[in-house]
Amino acid sequence: MSDSAYYILLALLLPKHGYAIMKYIEELTEGEITMGPATLYTLIKKLQKSGYILLHEDDDERRKTYQLTQAGTAMVEAEIERRLRMSRHGRLAQLNAKEELE
Repeated sequence: MSDSAYYILLALLLPKHGYAIMKYIEELTEGEITMGPATLYTLIKKLQKSGYILLHEDDDERRKTYQLTQAGTAMVEAEIERRLRMSRHGRLAQLNAKEELE
């Protein structure tokens, strides 16, 4: 899963419309990640096609609100765990390299 798709799924742990997704990602990452509309809506279409998100029925026709499906929730939870393992592997590799240099 790409980093951009990952952040979109994180943003949709609670239903949001497109602009709110972009703002949430920027705030969550303290400005490290900014996502433009082209990237966002391209990935939203792919994530919808994959069954991870769906268009939430809303009274406001001007704003499309998206939410995670059960599959999307399971995917983001699995991805969080995978990325935590990757981080641990990185730290272990650093420690191993440092020990070998000493």
